[in-house]
Amino acid sequence: QGEREIATYNKKLGMFELTGLPPAPRGVPQIEVTFDIDANGIVNVSTKDLGTGKQQSVTITGGSALPKEDSDRMMRDAEEHAEEDRKRREEAETRNQAESLVYQTEKFIKDNDEKLPSDVKDKVNVALGEAQEALKGTDTATIRAAMEKLATESQALGQALYKDTGAATDASAAASGSTASSSGTGDDVVDAEIVDEEPGSAKK
Repeated sequence: QGEREIATYNKKLGMFELTGLPPAPRGVPQIEVTFDIDANGIVNVSTKDLGTGKQQSVTITGGSALPKEDSDRMMRDAEEHAEEDRKRREEAETRNQAESLVYQTEKFIKDNDEKLPSDVKDKVNVALGEAQEALKGTDTATIRAAMEKLATESQALGQALYKDTGAATDASAAASGSTASSSGTGDDVVDAEIVDEEPGSAKK
């Protein structure tokens, strides 16, 4: 409860854990979170893992309401530390985005290793190494620059993959067209004679 952008600086109202989830790669688990506030100010928070169906919830009663002086103090703190909180949020978001991009790029290369040209993979791996090294530090500008470079280089992976797919499709289409053309230009010719006879006439 509070006005600060960083949860640590606000008042904790309650906590619960959703446990018993199976191991899974990043981005795979799907957790549904629901917040419900009734007319009496009672907050119900529930979570559900869509894969296992496991659920957990917590109820925050009105007894956690802040006195007016505490509420006013929190608002003043939020205003005084607005710039500091903005920077910390930006740092966290940049790091999360960079870590996600590194993970996705590594997974893409692993899943399509044999389909990707070596020169393209080499360039991306260099950018990957720089991003991983940047993430070891705390300089947001360095992390962002490494992330942007990796994002640019990794685009070549998709281009190379779909380029090969397109070439194979074109070759298949060309082969099919050639077969159809060959079957339509055979040398078998059938001679036929058309005879018009008047109605009622008889052959002699």
